[in-house]
Amino acid sequence: MKQYDLIIAGAGASGLMAALSASREGLKVLLLEKMEKAGRKVRITGKGRCNITNTKPWNEFSEHIYPKSNFFKPAFRSFSNSDTLNLFEEIGLEVSVERGERAYPASGKAADVVTALTDEILRNRAEIKYLSKVTGFTTENNLITSVSWEESGVARTSVAKALIIATGGLSYPLTGSDGDGYKIAAQAGHSVSQCLPSLTALMPVKFDTALSGLLLKNVAVKLFVGKDLVQEEFGDTEFTSNGLEGPLGLRISRKAVRALSSGNKVFVEIDLKPALTEDQIIARIKREFSADGKIRLNDLLVKLLPKQLIIPFGNSSGLLQSKILSLQFTGEIYKLADLLKCWRLEITGFTSFERCVITAGGINLDEILPKTMASRIIPNLFFAGEVIDLDGDTGGYNLQIAFSTGHLAGRSAAYLIKKSSSNS
Repeated sequence: MKQYDLIIAGAGASGLMAALSASREGLKVLLLEKMEKAGRKVRITGKGRCNITNTKPWNEFSEHIYPKSNFFKPAFRSFSNSDTLNLFEEIGLEVSVERGERAYPASGKAADVVTALTDEILRNRAEIKYLSKVTGFTTENNLITSVSWEESGVARTSVAKALIIATGGLSYPLTGSDGDGYKIAAQAGHSVSQCLPSLTALMPVKFDTALSGLLLKNVAVKLFVGKDLVQEEFGDTEFTSNGLEGPLGLRISRKAVRALSSGNKVFVEIDLKPALTEDQIIARIKREFSADGKIRLNDLLVKLLPKQLIIPFGNSSGLLQSKILSLQFTGEIYKLADLLKCWRLEITGFTSFERCVITAGGINLDEILPKTMASRIIPNLFFAGEVIDLDGDTGGYNLQIAFSTGHLAGRSAAYLIKKSSSNS
């Protein structure tokens, strides 16, 4: 039976970083990946460009972490976004910081991130085995002593002094994320909080597919659950064939999905003219009327909205585009101004795990030590990345969660193993 200091399940962002961290500490590391290559999900993030991290300071960064940013704080402090940038520069991956303080590989290729990490791991003499996955473990005196795993369907067992679960969540299952890490955690007695898609598309009722491809820049979006305003955002949003997406659509999806899953009514209000007050919009509308004080609604909307939005906006708002507006009937003008400031869409569904960016939910945070990422149940079992109940907004936050927790888990495992060896 082959022996290792540390076995890591999953060669995604967190598993790769855990392997790098532990192997640099001199541990004999085995990294197991169920897919045919490492970092399948990393390779498609950021539309293939890979938003590595966000350079915001902790007080701003933490506002984008859920459900408990304080749990993540020790991991971030031990391996911050600055440490991430420095590491990649050190191992030969040039990084550039773009708008919104988002960091990307200068090459613009997500695959280069994976290559840089795997090359460094192999330089540190860690083993990586593909088409291989952890299936279980055995314990003695409440410590893991061996790990069961499969390699291309062949059952194997290896002695191990510690195990890190970094298998990801449920998002993009085609990349290998199918929740098997939850099963291993359950074997150890861990509980898993409800898992839901996050950073995903929201589907409006009677969605007009003519909106697909429409990008709305500098708009304000409000999310309502029932009558309660629960979130406000400003920036860009986009409609796709799956509904409301883009930065703002994804950002509000976490709360929207949770509310929908609980059976609540969910609404989105989009302010299409956030730079103007309603009175300013009314004045702007009145300037467009002809000398006889009349104008066709469609001709007016052409001057106020993107062409692609006109018909869907009119249909969803109950407006008849052929209608003739008159300055004599100011109520219609006020109604239009109100609709431009408050375009209301009821949300009835969302894209599930097959295409969401991240999983909200996972292994219960109360059962993990935040300063080490170790299990509170089995001391030499560690967790990292999306498998735990920790997620963030779009913009580099989720990969930093993966890198920070992975690095901390690898380093903590090394410390535990070395301490145990020195005491024996």
